[in-house]
Amino acid sequence: MEDLFDQENHQSSARPLADRMRPRNLAEVVGQQHLLAEGKLLRRLIETDQLGSLIFWGPPGTGKTSLGQVIANTTSYRFVFFSAVLGSIKDVREILAEAKNQRAYHSRRTLLFVDEIHRFNKAQQDAFLPAVEKGDITLIGATTENPSFEVNSALLSRSRVFVLEPLDSEALKLLLQRALSEERGLAARKLQIDMDALEFLADKADGDARVALGALEVAAAAATTRQIDLNLAQESLQKKALLYDKGADEHYNVISAFIKSMRGSDPDAALYWLARMIEAGEDPLFIVRRMVIFASEDVGNADPRALQMVLAVQQAVHFVGLPEARITLAQGVTYLATAPKSNASYVGIKQAQAEVRNSGALPVPKHVRNAPTKLMKALDYGKGYKYAHDHSGGVAQQEHLPDRLVGTRYYQPTERGYEKTIGERMAFNRSQRVKSQDPKD
Repeated sequence: MEDLFDQENHQSSARPLADRMRPRNLAEVVGQQHLLAEGKLLRRLIETDQLGSLIFWGPPGTGKTSLGQVIANTTSYRFVFFSAVLGSIKDVREILAEAKNQRAYHSRRTLLFVDEIHRFNKAQQDAFLPAVEKGDITLIGATTENPSFEVNSALLSRSRVFVLEPLDSEALKLLLQRALSEERGLAARKLQIDMDALEFLADKADGDARVALGALEVAAAAATTRQIDLNLAQESLQKKALLYDKGADEHYNVISAFIKSMRGSDPDAALYWLARMIEAGEDPLFIVRRMVIFASEDVGNADPRALQMVLAVQQAVHFVGLPEARITLAQGVTYLATAPKSNASYVGIKQAQAEVRNSGALPVPKHVRNAPTKLMKALDYGKGYKYAHDHSGGVAQQEHLPDRLVGTRYYQPTERGYEKTIGERMAFNRSQRVKSQDPKD
């Protein structure tokens, strides 16, 4: 199994710049001060050589593998690197068997760093459990996916999770300047970089050190002089795919922000998150489905036209397709964001469902039961039912709920938008049911 952290290979100029610039100790780590500043837990665990099993969770290029290298260089563990992308369960079993022998016969502890641990399914991850529990290995798993969903719960319960954040612009500028000035980086080229070019690379890398260093390496190779200017930086940093995996955590983060922006009546934010999804290649029909739900859940009867509008958007998106459909989507999103809001229908059905789960199937009042047969009529099904259209105001004085629930109100309209009118009508209807003096009552 190849050792990623072999020092001679690490220094080789044939290796990509991002790999050559990996930190060798804690002092060289850029960013992640919420984990590695003096006195922070992870730093203390590394410095005191008291690591337990860990999960590093964060976006690409934030230093998960680099932290593994720092730990390899700093602690007394026998360090083994394993890629869940390239390796197999057979490889894992061989590593674990060797770790067991090292512990039993040489008293050496093994630290197993598993990159992309989420690439193993949860059943495959079970292979690590016995060795972790017996102390044959200390496991560090690195993942870009939410470990709550992608890491075996038994393994997760035995590990500390540390969340790595995207690197900020200042951290990336420091890393780029270091790459230009250090021998293991590009010092031999004696390159200079304009400040606007440096800031461009740092700002547009989206917190990903690998992207920033990769673009700098391309710029250095393409430079015809010893100066990297803004134009060269822009050419070198081609458009980067947005951090947005349709089946993963960021997908749900963005759609959550989209919905909450519309709910908060903020059309500008809603359009931004819509643009994020469109640019990332999201299925437009997925976006519309969320908008249809929103039209009923969050706008509701405050503006009944919202549901009609979004269903029209769905038809248009299906008929026209992207890129033109982005305009229709934008129209629907801005309508929903600026519409009066009411979740009264949503709250009402939740309360009614809770009642059903709590009280079970309460008997239907006989007067509102259907009576299509003589037997049912003999059992008084439908007896005493009052046909609403025969009564004053089209409202009959009768109850429709089970006896036990008479007087219960699930739908309570707000004073916003059209729902104010609905509330007034409901008040009138209640008064008719209670106070009707119609002789037919």
